[in-house]
Amino acid sequence: MYVMGISLLSVLAAAVATMVLGFLWYSPLLFARPWMVLMGYDPDDKAKLAEMQKGAGMMYGLSFLASLVSAAVLAKIVAITTVTSPLYGMKVGFAVWVGFVTTVQLTNVLFARQPFKLYLINTGYQLVCYLAMGAILAVWPW
Repeated sequence: MYVMGISLLSVLAAAVATMVLGFLWYSPLLFARPWMVLMGYDPDDKAKLAEMQKGAGMMYGLSFLASLVSAAVLAKIVAITTVTSPLYGMKVGFAVWVGFVTTVQLTNVLFARQPFKLYLINTGYQLVCYLAMGAILAVWPW
């Protein structure tokens, strides 16, 4: 099914990929502990963690919706530029990340006076997501 010249299935696949990457990125395997500490949470406070997990469903749902929107916009850019290789799709994803994601997140970190390491963790995740989405959307038939 296509809407505005983009495959909804490719958008769905790209959005799902960002969620999978997020589960890995913010897992104990990679950045869960440093992210929690930088956010001001105690990773060893089991009661607080259990409380945070209670509202996680809505946050994951809204995050997935945001991923769908990002994937749809990136899909349209990829389609307009007629990019059809994973490498060039990743280049388009990188350009969008540099031009829009990093700048917005940097401004937020500066004015919220958050640690720069937190910016690197969060923006690094976004980089990986946009590279993956760009590759997926470039090779998916639109």
